[in-house]
Amino acid sequence: MSQQKLAKEIVELVGGEKNVVSLVHCATRLRFVLKDDSKADKAKLEKTDGVIAVKENGGQFQVVVGNKVPEVYSAIGEISNILNDSSDKEKPKKSAKGLGGIIDVISSIFAPLLGVMAGAGILKGLLLIASNLGWLETTDTTYIILFAAADSLFYFLPLLLAVTTARKFQGNIFVAMTIAGALIYPTIIGLKTEGTPTDFFGIPVVLMTYSSTVIPIILSVIVMSKVEKFFNRTLHDSVKNFVTPLILLVIMVPLTLIVFGPFGVYVGNAIASALVAAFGFSPLLAGAIMGASWQLLVIFGVHWGLIPVFINNVAVYGRDGVKPAATASVFAQTGAAFGVMLKTKNKKLKTLAGSSTLTALFGITEPAIYGVTLPLKRPFIAGVIGGAVGGAIIGQAGTQAFASGAPGLLTLPIFYGPGGEGFPGLILGITASFVVSAVLTYIMGFKDPVEEETSATTTTTATVTKEAPVRTSAVSDEQVFSPIEGTIVSLTEVPDPAFSSGAMGDGIAIEPTVGRVVAPFDGTVTVAFKKKHALAVVSDTGAEILVHVGVDTVKLDGQHFTSHIQEGDRVKAGDLLLEFDIAQIKAAGYHTVTPIIVTNSANYEKVVPMATGEVRAQEALLTLHSAQPQT
Repeated sequence: MSQQKLAKEIVELVGGEKNVVSLVHCATRLRFVLKDDSKADKAKLEKTDGVIAVKENGGQFQVVVGNKVPEVYSAIGEISNILNDSSDKEKPKKSAKGLGGIIDVISSIFAPLLGVMAGAGILKGLLLIASNLGWLETTDTTYIILFAAADSLFYFLPLLLAVTTARKFQGNIFVAMTIAGALIYPTIIGLKTEGTPTDFFGIPVVLMTYSSTVIPIILSVIVMSKVEKFFNRTLHDSVKNFVTPLILLVIMVPLTLIVFGPFGVYVGNAIASALVAAFGFSPLLAGAIMGASWQLLVIFGVHWGLIPVFINNVAVYGRDGVKPAATASVFAQTGAAFGVMLKTKNKKLKTLAGSSTLTALFGITEPAIYGVTLPLKRPFIAGVIGGAVGGAIIGQAGTQAFASGAPGLLTLPIFYGPGGEGFPGLILGITASFVVSAVLTYIMGFKDPVEEETSATTTTTATVTKEAPVRTSAVSDEQVFSPIEGTIVSLTEVPDPAFSSGAMGDGIAIEPTVGRVVAPFDGTVTVAFKKKHALAVVSDTGAEILVHVGVDTVKLDGQHFTSHIQEGDRVKAGDLLLEFDIAQIKAAGYHTVTPIIVTNSANYEKVVPMATGEVRAQEALLTLHSAQPQT
């Protein structure tokens, strides 16, 4: 599916553009804030090709799409006005309260920065390695230039957070940036450095170091946005565009330096100190807890609450000892997905587990969790156990992070500090996490979808009708006869990636010349879509065939189609299942090319086309070669 088509479907299924208050994205998720969550069709979204999972946490409606999230996010911007920074966007009718509200705020503020933060963190880590190994001296101009590129994001972090916070609270972005700039203005920094006693109209000012800080500017911009709205409502339209910013600067810069700045710094330091103390009390236990729980926190979206702590630790102490243990959890779920890939006999699951393992190695675990380990349950538990083992090793080794970045292979350099102390413990910990999780997954096992399909299809056929014989999935070669008369078309030429990519299964397509669909074999109708544009039939020996008349014809809402079946009907090869008006469908602007898909093609060794050119109904169309020895 193209990114624009996926973006369009997602927007429609979250209730349309008018139902979206705001949208940000992180490494794998589109994070919507909706006016009315009930207007979103979560069930359909979860079944949409390209969507991995849908979660509702912290006042956000989160759509997990994996590595392609930046492209989908950009596509949404191209097809809608959702990404426009309009300050007059309608507020949501409800917002999350308590912890959920806090997590919503933190994730919305930090999510847009994750990509560049990871890149800057990796560069900073590589420079640490280069200087520690003597490849570059910190006085070299090459080092200085590259370090400026890596460190500028963290030094000027208040400026970037001013932008994302202002977007979240619909404040003036440029006023917010100006306030942040005042906090790190050279003269203000000079007052702090020189220890100059400072006051504002006699009110003492406790000067702090605000570069790389998080909480002060967030608090300041939140209050600024409230004050801004008050003055915009109060002042006349002819003067508010320049008088409101004037008032905000005069009020907010001193207020931030006097109140929000010191308060935010003290709170951040207190939280950081508490976590450092926990790791100081029992690094092994604290590391095990972090390694076991991090992916659980990710699932519920509450891991965002710790992101500012990681950043604050690096800013205050120059290092962070909490984040390394979380890395064990990432590699543990990677190992669990790898164990599934080794164990499963289902070709599609093996492919999914393999690709998910690769992406998880680079820190993107959502495809592995939502697509593989969590649905299978036991592999996820194995990952939690493996994460605890690796986290304990890393915690005991005293590994530190010296820059920010999402845990993964590429960000390992951020854990290499002076002398490499703690780094071997990290390598040992993540290796143990991966191996323990993979081995436990293989030993504990899981309900393989291959076994589920055999069991489920047997049960379904037996309960649909008493005449239906009990069957097993793909135990012998099978012939599928053409359900339509027309011209053979390669599946890759169907103008719908859901079919042409093979994501739905192997098969073939036909450009119909007669508007009739007949049964391709003796079997049972398992799906008869209400909009009549598609149907599914399962044979008595296990072949599952989907016939989808046209592309996007679901939008016709049943017009120009006449169905002759109901779900559960027994059919014989050649029985009339569906009629459709080719001319009327084309006149409505839709393609009539019809994909014929073997939806359980993973159960067969090969799906071989038997016809080319013109084909009549009931002529041999496909041969399904058994993936199992015949008995």
